Amino acid sequence: MFSQMTVNGLIAGIAMAVLAAVVIVAASGGVTAQGEPAAPQTTSETADTGSAEGDQTMAMATFGAGCFWGVEEAFRQVGGVTETAVGYEGGHVEHPTYQQVCGGRTGHTEVVQVQYDPERVSYEDLLEVFWRIHDPTQVNRQGPDHGYQYRSVILYHTPEQKQLAEASKAALDASGELSRPVATAIEPAQTFWRAEEYHQQYLARRGGGAACHR
Repeated sequence: MFSQMTVNGLIAGIAMAVLAAVVIVAASGGVTAQGEPAAPQTTSETADTGSAEGDQTMAMATFGAGCFWGVEEAFRQVGGVTETAVGYEGGHVEHPTYQQVCGGRTGHTEVVQVQYDPERVSYEDLLEVFWRIHDPTQVNRQGPDHGYQYRSVILYHTPEQKQLAEASKAALDASGELSRPVATAIEPAQTFWRAEEYHQQYLARRGGGAACHR
């Protein structure tokens, strides 16, 4: 038979072992303070960054060349252009409507935002399309459309785009192809306000081409 001292020693040893096991499990996140299973811990590293990494391969360009319906339709035909959107840029009113912009009181220009893959089409190629689809010598008008919102403008997103746009404009002016100087403005991109949904891909939805452009 065990002596009382031996029994007391065994009980104390078992208690210490149990306490140590609880401490180890709790430290590993296995139980809560109430003895319930702890929720698995997560970190920001588990976030899916695949789509963001994919977006980083795309570039953005913005152009104003008269009625944005025709401008968008022209750029949609360019290989390497992955997405387009029409909207308003450069004004002093937030969330402008088409009616406000056409009223000439907001200072906005009708523009097209072009997302493209630089591996398939260069910014210089997009500039060539821009010069070709409108008359860059006209001021605040394009064909039958009159007003500041129809001005010719290149809105650059990077210093490189600015340099390329200025060089392209100078080359066109020096080429002698045009009877008048190029009036196109070259300005930094500002807040882009997406136009009403019925303006998006307007001509494509109606089966028409770039009818409002040359």
